[in-house]
Amino acid sequence: MMVPARTEGSMNRGVRILMIWLALACTLLGLAAVAQEAPDSAGAIGLPQPPGTGDGVANPEPEPWFDEVHVRPRVAPEAKNPKVTDTAPPPTAEVSSSDVSLKTYTKPILVDVDLVLVPATIIDPMNRLVTGLEKDQFVLFDNGQRQEIKYFSSEDAPISLGVIFDVSGSMESKIKQAREAVVEFFKTANPEDEFFLITFSDAPQVLSDFTQSVEDIQSKLVFTRPKGRTALLDAIYLGVSMMRQAKYQRKALLIISDGGDNHSRYTEGEIKSLVREADVQIYAVGIFSLAPQTPEEREGPLLLSDVAEVTGGRMFTIDNPNQLGTTAAKIGAELRNQYVLGYRPTNTAHDGKWRRIKVKLQLPKGGPSLTVYARTGYYAPNE
Repeated sequence: MMVPARTEGSMNRGVRILMIWLALACTLLGLAAVAQEAPDSAGAIGLPQPPGTGDGVANPEPEPWFDEVHVRPRVAPEAKNPKVTDTAPPPTAEVSSSDVSLKTYTKPILVDVDLVLVPATIIDPMNRLVTGLEKDQFVLFDNGQRQEIKYFSSEDAPISLGVIFDVSGSMESKIKQAREAVVEFFKTANPEDEFFLITFSDAPQVLSDFTQSVEDIQSKLVFTRPKGRTALLDAIYLGVSMMRQAKYQRKALLIISDGGDNHSRYTEGEIKSLVREADVQIYAVGIFSLAPQTPEEREGPLLLSDVAEVTGGRMFTIDNPNQLGTTAAKIGAELRNQYVLGYRPTNTAHDGKWRRIKVKLQLPKGGPSLTVYARTGYYAPNE
């Protein structure tokens, strides 16, 4: 009685396997027929194309020797229509104040070739500010050619300041100290300074436009609530864009964040190109975990460091939120104790090209080794 039962089960299993293979064969034959009728090119049937193909909207990371860099947000190319379409999700109420700025195409920031101003910070081996240096102790080069320093100042001149403040979900345990850090930073302000505040999580938002009222910014900070992801790169773009309306020639941004980027439209390469073009110093305070869990957390320190140092600013790394206040105050003090060097380039060509700046010190031998933080270059006009 047991043998026939096993035989019947084996036969049923064989029938099911045969039916599955027959169904699969029919499916493959159907797909082959459809493929013969389909167009040959991926673009013709609306399939996504790799960056750099199609209508040429995608932008590779610009190199330093490019004559001109045009920064645009990431977009998806259409098959036959050259018009650029933004593929970001529909804006919410939170992004309404910044959405237009994030979509706007902007030309490179070019400086007046007749006068170039270079803010410089000097640090000793103990990471302390060095003040009291004289004009003849600085040497300045433009594309390798020594320049005559026509203007020199170490006075506390007014500055246009912007704070880019992380309110993503990961900041919840640090938000109180981060708010206090902003207050400490503004305590060092010159009475004539102007400043604005941008917060960012899923998208950047202008919390306060240019103002000279620290109290106004403090009152708005109280209502910030951490949530969402981290659109750091978009926030930097918005901050640099706002500096186009700055009142003063000296401009600086302070970024307070605890990690890298995971929700921006702009790429890292685009933002690095943008800040190289912009005449804006960037300082950053990174509150980084000693055991990062995600790729953006691991890459965050390098991203902030690269963005800051190319502008002549610095990135400060801390692992304890209680250090935020003193670090922000230190950055404020640096901005108040900078040297500003001005020169008229010997190369007067309006060629729109990138020109590299190098600032060195002429000091007596045997003294401490000092570090110079200064902007690395500028784009000359092309007209």
